[in-house]
Amino acid sequence: MVFLIISGTMSIIPGVAQAKASDVSWDIISVDFTTVPNIQNPGGEAFASADSVRKIRLTGSGTFVASASGGTTGAATGGGTWETFEGAALTGSGTYWVTKLGSWQFANFQTPGGSIDNIGDPDERANGNAVLLIEYSDGSQGILGVGCHGPGAPDGIQEGVIATKEFVTYWTAEAPPPGVDKNRTIFHVRK
Repeated sequence: MVFLIISGTMSIIPGVAQAKASDVSWDIISVDFTTVPNIQNPGGEAFASADSVRKIRLTGSGTFVASASGGTTGAATGGGTWETFEGAALTGSGTYWVTKLGSWQFANFQTPGGSIDNIGDPDERANGNAVLLIEYSDGSQGILGVGCHGPGAPDGIQEGVIATKEFVTYWTAEAPPPGVDKNRTIFHVRK
């Protein structure tokens, strides 16, 4: 009975914000720089390196429900492909799938305009970062970190991906070169 009274009171007090879960999509994107404005499409690739020799290439997309508390959630889907390299030599390849959301940090919605969005609602483009727990098709496990530093993003967000695959830590995201179609990501947060 006390719970009902408190809940009812909180819902009528002006200015009391109530947190809610967010539906978020993530994509490693492809950008067509031959048009003005440029066009963002699904199906891109991104690279991260463990050192000067080992590198991972990832594609992918998915969704997750970000909990209101900011904690982990199993409400996550998606995946893509992976390839690992030592120097120029391909050392492994396959698919991966997302098993859980480890963390989601929403920064802000992106400044409108600047590109054509063929992935989602342009008014829902968001900056931030996510850590996703993943399983690789060869039986190994790891994490995928996705960071989006789009228009209007605050300083400190690194654009691109990082990953682990078993004990190898691909913590250095390859920077997106100007005018080159790789190492770009995007989030859409349903309003």
